[in-house]
Amino acid sequence: MKRRQFVNRAATSSLALAFMGTLACKQDSKKSTEKGAENKVDSSAIQAEEAAMFFQISLAQWSFHRALKSGKMDNLDFASKARELGCEGLEYVNQFFADKAKDKAYLTTMNERAAAEGLQNVLVMIDGEGNLADADAKKRLQAIENHYKWVEAANFLGCHAIRVNLGGGKQMEAAAKAAVDSLTKLSEFAKDAKIDILVENHGGFSSNGAWLAGVMKEVNLENCGTLPDFGNFCIEYGENYSCAKEYPRYQGIEEMLPFAKAISAKSHDFDDQGNETNIDYLRVMKMVKDAGYRGFVGIEYEGRVLSEEEGIIKTRDLLLKVGKELGA
Repeated sequence: MKRRQFVNRAATSSLALAFMGTLACKQDSKKSTEKGAENKVDSSAIQAEEAAMFFQISLAQWSFHRALKSGKMDNLDFASKARELGCEGLEYVNQFFADKAKDKAYLTTMNERAAAEGLQNVLVMIDGEGNLADADAKKRLQAIENHYKWVEAANFLGCHAIRVNLGGGKQMEAAAKAAVDSLTKLSEFAKDAKIDILVENHGGFSSNGAWLAGVMKEVNLENCGTLPDFGNFCIEYGENYSCAKEYPRYQGIEEMLPFAKAISAKSHDFDDQGNETNIDYLRVMKMVKDAGYRGFVGIEYEGRVLSEEEGIIKTRDLLLKVGKELGA
């Protein structure tokens, strides 16, 4: 399959300039609190920065998974928090509104909250609905059906995609065959709804870039692609779920990029210069740009040293710095 350029459906010009201007404001992340008062958009700074980036910044809801799971944050507050932190797009995680896939009133409220903040609903990450490469054919077919309601929900929310998982495989070749069948069926179902089916390197064989690229080539459907995550390349786990063996990070990202329709900027820790300690963001984002990707890059902070909000701010500022360096 030839390398494709993914052009996000959202209008980017005015929002991108506004976003860059907003983030030009001085913010002291060390003084950030969960209230986030210091990080709200300053409209007077909208025109302060004119340089445009080749991507927009969205916020993956998983960045706030501790606050959401503890009840400190509600799913419906996600949009206002993302706007407060200067993001333009919203990447939802279905487990934070797991029983609402068919609740049109609730989904309407989600749309209203996003619209009120001037944000775009980008995608929904799907967990807990079964593994699409499951060795058990009955379970796998049920998993496919379980995803249908989320395709419809994503369409109602105005998203362009859902992210799915290809776990459950026992043997590499058999798992690939099962994955191709599942993705083909799900992508064909999602076609009329104009929803892309995206696979993240998210455990199992999917964290093997070559394996996943092979699956994409076999599926060969326009609305089926990848969501490269800067992390998540563990292919063998040891005790206490520690990673015993990791697939080469940059190789894996490069192998996934020709099929990318979304990007996940994973982060954990930062040095004194604001760089991610284990991921070369400049190198990765240059790869993303060179692949022809134009669309949202989602912040997904998973660290524990900083608060969730501080980690999001650090990741955002790093993406902004790298984006300005790489240009449009």
